[in-house]
Amino acid sequence: MKDMPQLGMGTFRLEGDTALNAVTDALDVGFRHVDTAQIYKNEELVGDAIKTSGIARSDLFITTKVWYESLSEDKFIPSVHESLSKLKVEYVDLLLIHWPYPGDDISLEDYLMRLKQAKELGLTRHIGVSNFTIDQIKRAEEILGKGEIYTNQIELHPFMQNRQVVQACEERGIGVTAYMPFAVGDVMKDDTLTAIADAHDSSPAQVVLAWLDKKGINTIPSSTNKKHLAQNFSYTELSLTDDDITRIDELDNGERIVNPDFAPKWD
Repeated sequence: MKDMPQLGMGTFRLEGDTALNAVTDALDVGFRHVDTAQIYKNEELVGDAIKTSGIARSDLFITTKVWYESLSEDKFIPSVHESLSKLKVEYVDLLLIHWPYPGDDISLEDYLMRLKQAKELGLTRHIGVSNFTIDQIKRAEEILGKGEIYTNQIELHPFMQNRQVVQACEERGIGVTAYMPFAVGDVMKDDTLTAIADAHDSSPAQVVLAWLDKKGINTIPSSTNKKHLAQNFSYTELSLTDDDITRIDELDNGERIVNPDFAPKWD
């Protein structure tokens, strides 16, 4: 079973031809993990890009996420079938709960067992969660059993390193996937990251990707520029020093970007 590549192509906020072209370009420069979600409304376009790429399904790692409005018993599995139909695949490699359910009428146990059912039905190879707090991760592991949760996808970048959640996941052998690793472009403007990038003749984006790699954290940055996609993909040519890592670690200031009104109470 294929492991999730360290670097994936994120598709949040990508629509229409932009989404189609960006995923096509990402696959062309070497990306083999594409991350989408039901709420992004671009699964069909991601599916089109994958289909026309000619890349064997077994060489790809595809992630999608079930939106919280589809977590009820009558909607969950049908919504996954709909995602697979749009993506034009028989299964995804990773199916995530996009956000913890914000209401009281569907229990965590109920929708996590439906997630497990999706895996048992062969609709997904791996299952995981996104935006889960430490307490929710603990409860999810109790419900699903050790080793079932593949990853917790969370906001993570140099300015918001989410260390307690990362530690809680690592203690349980649960992977961490960072979304918004470039903090919506803020990393490109940061003096420390720019200085480190200049010293290595690289870009601040490459510096952040190398830093995440050093920490064993997967990530799914988004870009619509093929040149930037190629630069991102070649971050492995960059080798950060221990001093570089320390300087990036010190940028953490808890600056959260994603905080919708249905978000859980963050750690």
